[in-house]
Amino acid sequence: MNKQTSNGGRVGMLKLIAASALGAGLVTGVPLIAQVGTGQKPAAVAPSTLTSTPAQPRVVPATKSDAISSYAPIVRRSSAAVVNVYARSIQRGRVAVDFFGGAFRMPDRASQSQGSGVVVRDDGIIVTNNHVVDGATELVVVLGDRREFPAKIVLTDPRTDLAVLRIDTKGERLTALRFADTSNAQVGDQVLAIGNPFGVGQTVTGGIISALARTDVGITDYSFFIQTDASINPGNSGGALVDMNGDLVGVNTAIFSRSGTSAGVGFAIPAEMVKRVVDGAVTDGKVIRAWTGIKGQNVDAEVARSLGLSRPGGILVTDVYPGSAGAEAGLRRGDVITAFAGAPVADDSGLKYQAATRKPGEAVEFTYQRQGQVRTSRGKLSAPPGEAQTPRVLAGRHSFDGVSIATINPALAEEQGVDPFTRGAIVTAVDGAREGARAGLRPGDIILQVNDEPIQSSQDLSDRLSGGQRGKVTIQRGDQQITAVLFL
Repeated sequence: MNKQTSNGGRVGMLKLIAASALGAGLVTGVPLIAQVGTGQKPAAVAPSTLTSTPAQPRVVPATKSDAISSYAPIVRRSSAAVVNVYARSIQRGRVAVDFFGGAFRMPDRASQSQGSGVVVRDDGIIVTNNHVVDGATELVVVLGDRREFPAKIVLTDPRTDLAVLRIDTKGERLTALRFADTSNAQVGDQVLAIGNPFGVGQTVTGGIISALARTDVGITDYSFFIQTDASINPGNSGGALVDMNGDLVGVNTAIFSRSGTSAGVGFAIPAEMVKRVVDGAVTDGKVIRAWTGIKGQNVDAEVARSLGLSRPGGILVTDVYPGSAGAEAGLRRGDVITAFAGAPVADDSGLKYQAATRKPGEAVEFTYQRQGQVRTSRGKLSAPPGEAQTPRVLAGRHSFDGVSIATINPALAEEQGVDPFTRGAIVTAVDGAREGARAGLRPGDIILQVNDEPIQSSQDLSDRLSGGQRGKVTIQRGDQQITAVLFL
C-alpha cells in the first residue's frame, strides 16, 4: 500500500500490495468528523432480507452480437452501491534533541488514505477493508452521486481485513448489493471489479474468476480468496467484485505486483466471509467465529505417500480438543479429513475458513479416511471455549516488570491469532517505561518454559518470579522459538 504524508514521504511498494491508494493532506471538499468509533455496542439491526439471484447457466457467445453485448445494465445496478472512503489520521511528531541539548517536538503530520467501500444494507451499513481505515481519526464516505457523509466504525476485524462502517442517511434507503452464493462460482465465470483506483473516480474493469479458494496467499489469518484477472489497482481496496447478476461475489483487497500496479492477479474476500462479519457487527458488535477443535497437518505429496493415499490433499488430524465439534464427530489422531459440510477440504486454511463462515451451534458433517476406509460423522460447531479474563500486570525487580500476561485458552488464542492448542502465558501488553520493555518482551510473546519447566498459566509464571536471579526463559514469538536469559 502506498502511503503519503504531508511532507511528501513514501513507503515502498511491496510484492503483495493492499489495493488502496493514499493522498497527501486533505482532499478538497471532504468534511471531517469529530470521532471514529464510540466504543458503544451498536444498536441491533434486523438481518438483511437481500438474497442472491439464482445462478444462471453459463453460455459461450455464439454470434457476433453476443460477443459485443454490453455490461452496462449490470454496472447501472451495481455501481450506485460502491462508495469512496477517505480516512484521515494524525501522526504525532516525535521529540528530538538539538545540538545544544534542548528538546523539541517535531511537527505533527496529517496523512490521508483513500479506498473504496460497498453498501451492503440499505440503512447505511458499508463494508470496506480494515487497512483502509486502520488508525484513522476521521472518516468520510462519498456516494456515487457525490454526496458526502461522516462515517463511524461499527467494527474492525484485522484477521479478515474487513471493517464495517455506518453512515446516517436520515432514514433514506440506499442502493445496496446482494450477497452472491459463491458456492455456485466457477473458474472462468465473468466478473466486474468496481472501485476508485488511484483516486481518479469510480472505475469498472472486467475479467474472469481466475481461481477459487486461494489459501496460500498470506494476506489474512482466514485466507480463502477469489483470484481474478479483472484489473485491481491501489484505491480499489474495499471495492466490489460482482457477478453477471450484479451480486457481490467478494470485496477486493490485494494484488500481486512488482510495480505497484495491476498485473492481472487480484484477490477478493468471498461474500460468505463478508456477510458473516457484517451480520456479527450489526447484531452483536463483534464476530464470534465457530471452530472445529481440530489441529491438523496439510497432506502434501510426501505425507500422502507415507499414509498410502492415492493423492495429496486433505488434513491429517494431529490433535482434537475435548468437547469440540471434531471430538463429537469421533475424529482422532491419524484421520485424514477430505470434506467438511459437503465441501472438499484441501488444507488447514480451507477448513478454518469454512468453519468461520458458519455460526456456532450449527451441526456439520465431516468426511474422513481412517485405515483406508471413507467415513462420515457429524458434530456441532461451537465458539472457541474459554472465559474472558483480565490480564495480570507483573511488577517487581525482574525482567517481567510492567508486563501484562494472561493464561492462553482457545478463546483468547482466537482473539490473539495464535494456536489455540498452545499452553502457556501470553504477553498482552508491555509498559514501555519499565523493565519488561528494556528486556525486549513484546505483546504476543508466549512464555512456554522457565528453566525448562513448562508454564501452564499466568499464575504459574508469576510464581516463578522472585527477583534478582537469572534464569532461562523459552518464548514463542510468531513462528520462532526463542531462548533468553532474563532476571527472574
